[in-house]
Amino acid sequence: MSDYSDIINMEHYQSRRRARMAAGDRAAQFAAFKALTGFEDGISEAARLTDKRPELSDEEVFALDYSLNRLRESISARPEIELELFVPDEFKEGGRIVRLGGRLRVIDEVRGLFIFEDKRVIEMGNVLQIVIKE
Repeated sequence: MSDYSDIINMEHYQSRRRARMAAGDRAAQFAAFKALTGFEDGISEAARLTDKRPELSDEEVFALDYSLNRLRESISARPEIELELFVPDEFKEGGRIVRLGGRLRVIDEVRGLFIFEDKRVIEMGNVLQIVIKE
């Protein structure tokens, strides 16, 4: 009787009151316990790379000032521009360099902002390069 011959051919019990559980739900009961919730997210955040804020050379600062002066003169025409800017990371030191473009509507000198026609607002301090499209 050690080979289960007395029960091997018996019909499997099925409750009449409860529906049979889906195989995926049954398997979930026996899944490994995840004690460190968020651990993988923390690891991937730590592994994510950011760029350092670039230091502009004197020539680059001069070119940026020159482009800004040209923009001030032509702001009434709402010039089409492209900016290269440094976007600081919200969670860690550093950030990334991004290029974006559009029609410039306002240069807010007091608050140091570029305001585009599509209502995007860019801080002047983050701008690395200005390209005015003719």
